[in-house]
Amino acid sequence: MDVRIEKLVYGGDGLAHHEGQAVFVPFVLPGEEVSVQPIQRKKKFVRGRVERLLSSSPERSIPFCPHFGVCGGCHYQHIPPSAQLTLKAEILRETLGRIGRVPWEGPIMTRASPPTAYRSRAQWAVRPGSAGEQEIGYFRAASSSLCAVSECGILSPRLAETLGALRQLLAGGRVAGAVHEIEASADSADDRVLLNVSFEKFGAPAKALAETFHREIPHLESLLLLDQSSERLEMFGPGFITYEAAGNRYRCGHLSFFQVNRFLAGELVKAVCAEARGQLALDLFAGVGLFTLPLARQFQRVIAVDANLAATRDLKANLETAGAGAEVVNLKAEAFLSRCKDKPEFVVLDPPRAGLGAEVTEKLVRLAPQRIAYLSCDPSTLARDLAALTGVSSSKGVPEQAGARYEIREVHLFDLFPQTYHIESLVTLERMK
Repeated sequence: MDVRIEKLVYGGDGLAHHEGQAVFVPFVLPGEEVSVQPIQRKKKFVRGRVERLLSSSPERSIPFCPHFGVCGGCHYQHIPPSAQLTLKAEILRETLGRIGRVPWEGPIMTRASPPTAYRSRAQWAVRPGSAGEQEIGYFRAASSSLCAVSECGILSPRLAETLGALRQLLAGGRVAGAVHEIEASADSADDRVLLNVSFEKFGAPAKALAETFHREIPHLESLLLLDQSSERLEMFGPGFITYEAAGNRYRCGHLSFFQVNRFLAGELVKAVCAEARGQLALDLFAGVGLFTLPLARQFQRVIAVDANLAATRDLKANLETAGAGAEVVNLKAEAFLSRCKDKPEFVVLDPPRAGLGAEVTEKLVRLAPQRIAYLSCDPSTLARDLAALTGVSSSKGVPEQAGARYEIREVHLFDLFPQTYHIESLVTLERMK
């Protein structure tokens, strides 16, 4: 079928229509005409792939990675970085209106990242190759099969070097046992590396495996080995690496999380915390304390909440190192809010991709903080939660008169993930009088 691409939608695809059906196709630009080969047909939509580009957008550029279009990691390398940012802002605005019925007509303030070498964390799959060697890479688009990669331009220099070393190590058969997955993180100086290596089963004693990795990866700071067959964990090293953001230092361990863009973490901290002052702040989904540490210097009292025990241990250590005071609670957000009797002036929300959900949103509305900073990595769940917080819709589990309602003051878009469809947005809200 020959179609004209109308716009890009969240998820990386372009949207067109053909004979009453929506058509979704990747690696296109608005205004382009393409010949599409259907690969999935449903009652109301078709998914396809581009067979031929009939007319090209003047903004189309040449991808820099030889794996683009096969590897499922990147979606927008055919689009210049400045145009990616503009398109993402349009997608964010459209998603808020379509899913949440939240009509934001104000500006979306964007912050760009360098388009390459920005990732300080990566997950690589490892599978047997055709010649029996172990291959490392990413999953193919919409697939669980491996796309073995020789390079990855969005990795920080140290992680790119680590990927190359692991590739040679695995292909050379120098790792005893079948590796299933490797997760790597580099510190903010892009010097020291932390590795989580998951084996189907250890093929040698853990100490011997650790010696192999340390010998081949000289900048390896800490190593965690997992034997999936016995659920056995072995750690070698201090158990963490260190990050800096906006003048704060954070340790982050093997089972904790830190923002993956090494250029914009400090900008996130400033945007969320710069003007926040008062008596009490809550940091929900606090992690290792990216926002807790600066808030502890700006509020009389701060309560940081996270369900990840490893993260809260790192958070306590970070507060101690900084000489900052905050209460750290290892609970799910909904459990904490159920028992919270305090009235915070300011709440920071940084939930996982699933968003807040009805229960957390309802309890937050009843708690009625004056200001909220909501950091989201998924505009779809953000739209749903904003509908409940602003009172646009009462169909999401929050009654109309459940508590305070909020108005959106600012919307920011941080391009933490250039070359991909992923969107990191910050919405600030204030309680309506």
